[in-house]
Amino acid sequence: MGLFTSSSETVPCTIEVSHRFESLHAHLRFDNGAIIHPGDEVIVAGAPVSAPFGKVVTESRQATIRRASALKRAWTRATGDLGAMELCEFSFSDAVRP
Repeated sequence: MGLFTSSSETVPCTIEVSHRFESLHAHLRFDNGAIIHPGDEVIVAGAPVSAPFGKVVTESRQATIRRASALKRAWTRATGDLGAMELCEFSFSDAVRP
């Protein structure tokens, strides 16, 4: 992989969507053991998977992994923590809000 070039690969995957009281989740597993690295993008083929309440739906699909260039991967690693901090909201005030 070059400094500015990226590549892509198509891999089989399994999607599991749970819509139960005990667990609300969506998981994607690459059946060939592929690993995602910082900056990579994954696009799953097909219609969105929806599970009715109380059910778990599992489907086999194809996914395209677009591998990040070396430059994009380095940039994502360097700035990734900054993006995660935007999700945090801290408050140390003892004042009660109405």
